[in-house]
Amino acid sequence: MPELPEVETVRRGLTQLTLNQNITGGDVLLQRTIAYPFSVEEFIEKTKNSSIVSWHRRGKYLLAELSSSSWLGVHLRMTGQLLWLSRDEPVHKHTRVRLFFGEQQELRFVDQRTFGQMWYVPPGVPVESVITGLAKLALDPFSPEFTVEYLANKLQKSRRPIKTALLDQSVVAGLGNIYADEALFKSGILPTTTSADLQKKQIEPLRTAIIDVLSASIAAGGTTFSNFLNVKGVNGNYGGEAWVYNRAGEPCKVCGNVIQRIKLGGRSSHFCDHCQSYRE
Repeated sequence: MPELPEVETVRRGLTQLTLNQNITGGDVLLQRTIAYPFSVEEFIEKTKNSSIVSWHRRGKYLLAELSSSSWLGVHLRMTGQLLWLSRDEPVHKHTRVRLFFGEQQELRFVDQRTFGQMWYVPPGVPVESVITGLAKLALDPFSPEFTVEYLANKLQKSRRPIKTALLDQSVVAGLGNIYADEALFKSGILPTTTSADLQKKQIEPLRTAIIDVLSASIAAGGTTFSNFLNVKGVNGNYGGEAWVYNRAGEPCKVCGNVIQRIKLGGRSSHFCDHCQSYRE
């Protein structure tokens, strides 16, 4: 599933390629991909003859501000991809939505698992009232308000394992399985640690590690894991830099101990039981 770095990589690519070009039409190949409005014909008609002024990211959501004072929302979910392609590029069998720009280019939403969604938000309508998931999001890790105090407050009443808590989008927006594992390794915290048992001197390096691993992955253009592609159809480069994620059975890059893998809340967690054992 694309996480914050992958979505941010897509946002930056879209900003470079798609702004201020007229949307001349489109095609919806899978009706349920359009979450709003319920008429796909209305979706195409409303987006037509406008252009994208800017792209924004909130957690794992992408939001395009349109010249018509309306908004276009996208959530990639597990396997969604937004690809900027020539109109004569053969249509992949997992293509769900096509938006045409001029006569030559298109923005194509490809989604193998079909969980991804798109929304059109009319002018004057609050975006959160249509894309309701936005209202449930916590602060973005890159927000100035994402402080040690903020994170401590989110965790202090939770009896969940810290790894499970970090995947909750109402605790940290945009963080997913890969980078939660990486941040916990860098901050020396076992994924099984009860959230409320963390001390402030542990939460401070955790906050720093979250920001650091996300920044490193953005700089690398996202991860090589899963099927992530940027808007030009290119994989990211972070996978080779991973400390623990997807490295079960391999030696830790720091101490040489074998990387462990367990299940927490139905998700895989990777860790080094030596480097992540908290010591006073």
